[in-house]
Amino acid sequence: MIQNKRYLIAKRISEELEEGQIVNLGIGIPTLVTEYLGGRKIYLQSENGLLGMGPSPIEEKIDIDLISAGKEPVSILKGSSFFSSADSFGLIRGGHVDVAILGVLQVDINGEIANWAVPNQPILGVGGAMDLLIGAKKVIVAATLFNKHGESKLVKNLTYNTSGIRRVDLLVSEYAVFKFTENGVKVVEILEDITIEALSEKVGFELTYLKDKVLER
Repeated sequence: MIQNKRYLIAKRISEELEEGQIVNLGIGIPTLVTEYLGGRKIYLQSENGLLGMGPSPIEEKIDIDLISAGKEPVSILKGSSFFSSADSFGLIRGGHVDVAILGVLQVDINGEIANWAVPNQPILGVGGAMDLLIGAKKVIVAATLFNKHGESKLVKNLTYNTSGIRRVDLLVSEYAVFKFTENGVKVVEILEDITIEALSEKVGFELTYLKDKVLER
């Protein structure tokens, strides 16, 4: 059983990925997904110009010239390719990324996200999230459900600046997997030992299942 909730989230997201997909990993929890691909041929893309990214290398194998968009050391797989950042964003904007996995600060009940700016804090950079929201065929957001102040990141309405109006597909947290539909947010799967009523109380509004019975883990 995985004790670290960040790794629990990453493992659950890995179950959404299919052989042969091109997948972009955002900064933070999304980068941990590489640890759970299990040898499947999934082609990881990084905005700084890399397709075919492998798992994080051990210290003895770190190459300072091989980094992700988040400036973390990475490995490369056989057949990997390197290209300019402009070409990388052309890949994204051209609709060639099957799945984007992004970190998130907030997501509202309709699936609109905020993940690039915190009010009254310095803006370090927008990154590629806005392009990925528009260009990726499927968008999964990864986050622990509550911030350091104990506030839910799943909210009725965003209070942070939006990253774009496109509805994301899934939010994977340590408590549950949420799907965003035309009828709002629905619980697909409970991952923690908690009832949906208790989870509703934690986030501050009533949650309902996508189906009559939530999937058991």
